[in-house]
Amino acid sequence: MKMSFQLPWRRPAVALGAAEKKTATAFSALTIQGEARWSGRSFGALSREGFMKNPVAHRAIRLICETAASVPLLLYQGKDELSAHPLLTLLHKPNGRASGIDFFEALYGHLLLSGNAFIEPVILGEDVRELHLLRPDRMRVIEGADGWPEAYEYRVGARMSRYPAESGEPTLLHMRLFHPLDDHLGFSPLAAAQMALDLHNASAVWNKALLDNSARPSGALVYQPKEGGNLTEEQYERLKQELEEGYSGPARAGRPLLLEGGLDWKAMGLTPRDMDFTEARNGAARDIALAVGVPPMMLGIPGDNTYSNYQEANRAFYRLTVIPLIARTVAHLMSWLGPFYGTDLTLEADLDQVSGLSGERDALWARIGAADFLSEDEKRAAVGY
Repeated sequence: MKMSFQLPWRRPAVALGAAEKKTATAFSALTIQGEARWSGRSFGALSREGFMKNPVAHRAIRLICETAASVPLLLYQGKDELSAHPLLTLLHKPNGRASGIDFFEALYGHLLLSGNAFIEPVILGEDVRELHLLRPDRMRVIEGADGWPEAYEYRVGARMSRYPAESGEPTLLHMRLFHPLDDHLGFSPLAAAQMALDLHNASAVWNKALLDNSARPSGALVYQPKEGGNLTEEQYERLKQELEEGYSGPARAGRPLLLEGGLDWKAMGLTPRDMDFTEARNGAARDIALAVGVPPMMLGIPGDNTYSNYQEANRAFYRLTVIPLIARTVAHLMSWLGPFYGTDLTLEADLDQVSGLSGERDALWARIGAADFLSEDEKRAAVGY
């Protein structure tokens, strides 16, 4: 609310001298504090503040999604590899608007940003013709009397579609990540880094505002009366309130003051250099990368010595993040689509095509090749052929 008064230094000097003398302080140090404000943990909030605004979160999520989506999938019937099958055709082209890589990239993105992914099938007769992703923020879980999901409601504008949770045929696949406090919905990995995400974004806003305002540091106003006058309680409260309204917050960082009427500016507290914003931003960036499962070294974040070289970090990225995510996805898909194509089918990631694991593959082949006590068939079976 705007107040109908003026800043003390914009009022005539005689008004300050003639003011009521109720205080005897000639030094007024104003400390403006407030509670931290955090962004939400919803799919929309994490998408806007993380993927769409924060460069570290954006790159980390894209790195996981694009890497996992690019790994080829192999289909086995028993021990025999199938080179052609309707399921492979479906996964290669899930629908007319997206290729297989686009589909899985969006699927992994939904899991990382919301902890949930929903797939709707298009079934004609006894065949699954298409697969479509549904946005998690438009989905609502309907609980039954026993507390378990009874149905799912998907709303787009005024149109609402309802999918039964249990039926004779698969109407919807719900994939979710572990959530300790929710029985029905998953927990987003990026939500665990919410504080680091907000800190990284706020420090960028602060630095930008500081540059826009000529990079002036914060400080305190000191009232130095020339003829024994002092600020009254009313003047002090007015000054404090106007400072809170016009000079607090990251968007007003470093805004210059026009000082009159005996007021002086004294720098105090920590300057941006003393606070070391660079290290704070790097620490927040490391937390964001670790929360979603990307070694900070792969994002060029300094100060992380967990892995001795980039190749080791890349191998850990595949083993600890990408491969478990793919394994979870294909397990859900085969459990869901099994009744249509047969339970003897197995879908696996083709790790031989992953360049980041070439070092492990070369070491395995060298050990098996040097094992003279194994026959050629046994060696081939030991390396997965």
